Amino acid sequence: MHQNMENREPNKRPRRPRRKRFIIAIVGILVITIGVFGAYKWYSAKNAANSVFNSANIQKARDVSAVIKKNKPISILLLGTDTGALGRNYRGRTDTIIIATLNPKKKKMTLTSIPRDTALSIPGYTQYAPSKLNAAYSFGGAGTSIKSIQQLLDVPIDFYGLINMGGLEKIVNGVGGVTVSPTLTFKYGAANVVKGKKIHLGGKAALDYSRMRDDDPQGDYGRQKRQRQILMAILRKSDSLTTLLSQSFLSSIKKQTQTDLTFDEIVALSTKYRVATHHLKSTHLQGTTQLISGQDYEVASQTEMQRVTNFIRKGLDLGHKSTGTANLTSVTTGTTDQSSYTDTTQSNQNSQY
Repeated sequence: MHQNMENREPNKRPRRPRRKRFIIAIVGILVITIGVFGAYKWYSAKNAANSVFNSANIQKARDVSAVIKKNKPISILLLGTDTGALGRNYRGRTDTIIIATLNPKKKKMTLTSIPRDTALSIPGYTQYAPSKLNAAYSFGGAGTSIKSIQQLLDVPIDFYGLINMGGLEKIVNGVGGVTVSPTLTFKYGAANVVKGKKIHLGGKAALDYSRMRDDDPQGDYGRQKRQRQILMAILRKSDSLTTLLSQSFLSSIKKQTQTDLTFDEIVALSTKYRVATHHLKSTHLQGTTQLISGQDYEVASQTEMQRVTNFIRKGLDLGHKSTGTANLTSVTTGTTDQSSYTDTTQSNQNSQY
């Protein structure tokens, strides 16, 4: 019997290596599967990012690669066009114009709304002066909008992001809706809100909430405030790389938006710059409505222009500079002094911000 036990002992030992090899094989398959799945999602995300990339076709005001590499504050011009919903399919004008700054070291973000009807001389199109700021995009695309803002306020614009109305609706749905606290009571389309009562909005309701203007005592300025509300609500829902790279999110935006951010830059912003959303300050350029050549324009004083320039430059950790030169500086009701416009596009292109 003792001999039989000795004979059996060698037969048990080889089973352990086989079991171990089996476990290693299973783990290996899982690792490969996860790796392939991860690579597929990464590849899909990169393809989606590439599909929305659209260069502004202008010389950057500064070396944005160096700025991001050093984790310095950046600026993004956010544009919302009036196409993509309600049956509109023309190029459109930019009803939403917001300058965002992201400062990762100070963990601060600023949002500055610029009225769409701001009177200015659009670089390259001075023959049409006075023009409204929202015409810059229809004249020359995102590049002309960027040059107009840079010349208007003397601040560098590092990137732009453009979305149409249909895109906003899809993005809100893509992140599962947004929650806002209305500053007034109104009903407009799918938006039925009560002042001070938090409400969760789906895509259509969020779009209508951000579009209503006529029933707001503050007019377009009230609408700008609600647009910033929706934007911040989206940012709060998108404050993770997982959300930004999810197929549902990417699928919701790839046909509705354009940006000159590359995939690598988007990833860098999603990882290194998302802390900037922890503290938010917002403002807007306040003008007065003036009748010029039969049309209503928003005209801001030089003092107000300088205040906004200072606000944005502070968000970018940049030193003081005088505000830009593209705004309307002298007005006579019903007419305009064309000499008050100057086209400094060339000098501003080489400006050291």
